[in-house]
Amino acid sequence: MADIKAVLFDMDGTLVDSDNAVERSWLNWGEEYGVDGPAAHRLAHGAPSAATVPKLLPHLGEEDLQRAVMRQLELQYDDLADVVAAPGARELLDVLARRGLPWAVVTSADTRLAKARLDAAGIVPPVLVTIDDVPAGKPDPAGYLRGAELLGKDPADCLVVEDAEVGLQAARAAGARTAALRGLDGDIRLTTLADLAELLG
Repeated sequence: MADIKAVLFDMDGTLVDSDNAVERSWLNWGEEYGVDGPAAHRLAHGAPSAATVPKLLPHLGEEDLQRAVMRQLELQYDDLADVVAAPGARELLDVLARRGLPWAVVTSADTRLAKARLDAAGIVPPVLVTIDDVPAGKPDPAGYLRGAELLGKDPADCLVVEDAEVGLQAARAAGARTAALRGLDGDIRLTTLADLAELLG
């Protein structure tokens, strides 16, 4: 851990606990569109809505698909009631500040949703990379490459913290090291962000 020069966080399920809001949005959307809501939620984990919706509604034309994507996003924009900082997040961010380690948030959410959820959680990232800033979402490495670039660091010197396999794939493709939550396999396996705070502290 001594040679880590920056930390790149996924947002939902990693730095921000928005699990309930994300699930509700997909369940409600699935009901509206006649899609299996729980299956949609599982498929969507860690990936942009714009990439997930066409897989669920392949029969729709482009215009109807765009409407379906926008409806899914609207359901997420409007549901922030129980969005909070993830367990251990504040402790970890305090450690990063104390050590002078730069950090960024790299998310599959769009800018409006990312800012809304981060605001709800009381987290202000020094650098934010959203799906609006890159040509392709996770598992493409573009977001993590952009995050490292904005921090002025080599991706190989960055630690990516993720809770979704598509995000870990993106991090590995970017050449970064990984810390994984939810029992996933990374270079480091975390139960909560407090584990990483202890390792870096």
